[in-house]
Amino acid sequence: MPTVLAQEIGTARLVLVPLEVEHADEMADVLADPDLHTFIGGTPDDPQALRARYRRMTAGSPDSAVSWCNWVLRLRDEGCLAGTVQATVVPAADGSGGLVAEIAWVVGTPWQGRGIAVEAARGLVDWLAGQPDVRGIIAHVHPDHRASAAVATAAGLSPTDEWQNGEVKWQRVLER
Repeated sequence: MPTVLAQEIGTARLVLVPLEVEHADEMADVLADPDLHTFIGGTPDDPQALRARYRRMTAGSPDSAVSWCNWVLRLRDEGCLAGTVQATVVPAADGSGGLVAEIAWVVGTPWQGRGIAVEAARGLVDWLAGQPDVRGIIAHVHPDHRASAAVATAAGLSPTDEWQNGEVKWQRVLER
């Protein structure tokens, strides 16, 4: 089964850096605003909890058919972290041997409204589209989260009629 490994991705203003446990302290500050959890639930992790989570994430999926790819967003000009993107890459349900990537993004409150999520999501989607075995990209967006719907649209995904856990499935099929 093909696997996908996170690699550094560059965009005009960002460097998507593969996640490391050492990012936890700075990311705890980036993700500290409880408002970031309005649509996804939960509460912000403290640095210790985030380090433990990042250790699990960087260890990789226990399922060898699943790739966990996680990045932090480093702003080129400011040199600071501003959020994350991720892709969970799984075998396509149709048995074709291809892969489907489920993506997500989070940008810290101080950096919102600057197009960072759009730029990061586009960079991630473009990178995934360049992976030869990836046949589709999906995201799940809360129906009331207009900003995330705008990011999904800008990244080339379209809403479907499918729902999962109260969220709309968005997708982009890659023609190969």
